[in-house]
Amino acid sequence: MAIPNKIIIITAPSGAGKTSITQHLMRVFPQLAFSVSAATRQARGSEKNGVDYHFMSTEEFKQKIQQNEFAEWEMVYEGKYYGTLKSELQRIWDAGKIPILDIDVKGAIHVKQQYPESAISLFIVPPSVDALKTRLESRGTETPESLAARVNKAAYEISFKDQFDEQIVNDTLEHACSEAERIIGAFIER
Repeated sequence: MAIPNKIIIITAPSGAGKTSITQHLMRVFPQLAFSVSAATRQARGSEKNGVDYHFMSTEEFKQKIQQNEFAEWEMVYEGKYYGTLKSELQRIWDAGKIPILDIDVKGAIHVKQQYPESAISLFIVPPSVDALKTRLESRGTETPESLAARVNKAAYEISFKDQFDEQIVNDTLEHACSEAERIIGAFIER
């Protein structure tokens, strides 16, 4: 029997490659639809509301928490909230597609706990914390302080990897994408 209302959860420490792998999976599997997260931060560059994030005020976000409108939410950084709206998952299911979530580690654990039978969770593991630090440095977007904070957070997040259905070491993006494709292909067929 097919699993109704499937969910695919992709998580990783910042810089480990989850967004690149998510984008690859969406190109390969047309039945997937990207779940747009809600966020209280300001849009950056060319980001569009409803496409990249559902941007909202902290007050609006907290109101939605009180009304139980999130499948998961976290204060990822001080004063910056991110979350997955239940209405976003329902929008994708109503369109006959499978939501793919590219979210932080704690949020991923919460979604998997809420949808244990219908969700698969993939944890993208960097080859090492040093390799992750090098990737983040190469982006050129971090101050020394923010880089240190992200690396420390990544080491902490990696400690949760065993709570996920599958772990993929992103030693090369090509290998990680291929492994993710194999796992998700089998999940979609179930």
